[in-house]
Amino acid sequence: MRTVTLHPDQIYTGPLILVNARHPLRDPVQPYLVPPDSRYPQITMERQAARLLSAALQAADPDGAIVPVSGWRSQAQQQAIWDDTLKTEGEVFTRQYVALPGCSEHQTGLAMDLALAAPEIDFIRPHFPQDGVCGLFRQLAARYGFVQRYRRHKEPLTGIAEEPWHFRYVGVPHARLMEENDLCLEEYRDFVRGNRPVCRLENGQTAQVTYLLCPQEPWDIPLPDGRCQISGDNVAGFFLTVWRDIP
Repeated sequence: MRTVTLHPDQIYTGPLILVNARHPLRDPVQPYLVPPDSRYPQITMERQAARLLSAALQAADPDGAIVPVSGWRSQAQQQAIWDDTLKTEGEVFTRQYVALPGCSEHQTGLAMDLALAAPEIDFIRPHFPQDGVCGLFRQLAARYGFVQRYRRHKEPLTGIAEEPWHFRYVGVPHARLMEENDLCLEEYRDFVRGNRPVCRLENGQTAQVTYLLCPQEPWDIPLPDGRCQISGDNVAGFFLTVWRDIP
């Protein structure tokens, strides 16, 4: 059995970090960025998220009717979007649809706004309908590790109005568990803590997720043989995901 040493500052990194007004990013570092769509090289994401978004788009929309609108943003870019929207649309609208600088998922490189291709696209609220290729992408997204991050009935928890166009990479099995249990990321930690869920995957494996509360000093944890992933939550601990073959 292997062991790995975890440090308290590692809770602020990983694909499952919670980013919102109550949990801002801590000293964000620009990830390794690549474009998920070669037609738009200036719109980038963290490379693993970009690779899987590209695969999801190819599966749902091989003709390219869905286009990326906004991916990774720097602190300065998020600040400019906040300031411009505040000036043109007012405070109520801005707080509904634009995250505070330092509190935006776009600054992680794990989020992408998508739109149905059109001559003109609204940057803040792009059109991404429920039907057609957009609806098909939405149905397939969790297989590739993506969730629609902001839904109407979760607004009291997320603090952001419904955004059918905003997709967040959390990875598999987490996207499937969130979709199947109607969870937003704000709820996922408590769900995992209470259930240690196991998800049966299409590739003949299962994945079990456990939550580990982080102490205030480095600590060693044992890892089982096989594939494991550890992600911080940007709150108080780590998600440990273990994949196993189904006997």
